[in-house]
Amino acid sequence: MATRDAPADAPPVAAVESAFRVHEVRTDGDTVLYVGRPAAGIDDLEQRLWPTFREHGYEVTLQRQYAPETGPATLPQNYVLVAEPQTLGVDGVPWLNVALLVLTTVSTLFAGHWWYGIDVSADPTAIVQAWPFTLAVLGVLGVHELGHYVMSRYHRVSASLPYFIPFPTIFGTMGAVIKMRGRIPDREALFDIGVAGPLAGLVATAVVTVIGLYMEPVSIPLPQSGEAVFVDFNYPFMLHVLADLTGQPLQYADPSLSVNPVVMGGWIGMFITFLNLLPVGQLDGGHIVRAILGERTETFSAFVPAGLFGLAGYLFFVQGGRAVFIWFVWGIFAIGLAYAGPATPITDDPLDRKRVAVGVLTFVLGLACFTPVPLEIVRL
Repeated sequence: MATRDAPADAPPVAAVESAFRVHEVRTDGDTVLYVGRPAAGIDDLEQRLWPTFREHGYEVTLQRQYAPETGPATLPQNYVLVAEPQTLGVDGVPWLNVALLVLTTVSTLFAGHWWYGIDVSADPTAIVQAWPFTLAVLGVLGVHELGHYVMSRYHRVSASLPYFIPFPTIFGTMGAVIKMRGRIPDREALFDIGVAGPLAGLVATAVVTVIGLYMEPVSIPLPQSGEAVFVDFNYPFMLHVLADLTGQPLQYADPSLSVNPVVMGGWIGMFITFLNLLPVGQLDGGHIVRAILGERTETFSAFVPAGLFGLAGYLFFVQGGRAVFIWFVWGIFAIGLAYAGPATPITDDPLDRKRVAVGVLTFVLGLACFTPVPLEIVRL
């Protein structure tokens, strides 16, 4: 239905006409369409009108053409302000999130049976004995993503619940993500949402690691020489610090003993935190740097792939090829992230000094989670 009057809960036409000349107002389901022409610069239009729509509970975007699900199409010479109701909560049961959580639980239990040396050939149900490893991994990942989610809700930015990613590797997962569905209002919101995940995840990682260090080591039968290939893990600085503070060992005189797999849950949390804090694109580090540096971020982020390729080259030529594949793949991934660019807030005012200091501290903590050779293949 076309009219010059907006629905009662949407911004009135008079509130937007200083920046956008409205010819007619339509509705397409719950979406309100303001059809007309910009009266201000297109680059500034969303920034000027977004606060008005936000106060009325709508997300707004400017589109050159819009194809409504019902009713006639808009004329090609017109622009359309597309106002969609802002939804912050979870609408119904998030079945996909639940299904992925169940699958990731299964995949991490399967990975955990290797860490504990559980023989599932005779009794497949014995796999549930790996639950401490599964709880450690899911706890670290879940707290990280819930940090993002809580701050999204605080800043009234629509976001999904965490999507866990099952993957049949020695970890059982490729991590977890949340989907940002709303626009970022300003640099403060972008910073808070970006930094909340790594900081919350690091707290969970530290707790999991300390608990694991106090748990009994596991005994894994050593293979005979020349019969097996296994993965050797190197510990980052932060894990060494936690071991020193607790007085617990990371290695044992008996070569058949290894730290409890719960410690490896902490190792996974540290590794994922470092990767997420790479300052490029829409990774957590990219959000933080974009909030601190503004538009200069794109120039800064262009050096990230070069740094990763440089690290891979150093390991190839100096360290005999150890872990080259990891950093080469992430260098390619970083190129794609840099090309896609960072998130852009509506209002681009600079951050306060306290947030800048927290951002710097977060990157320092991220560096403490770094080790040049996280893991390597060892042949016996």
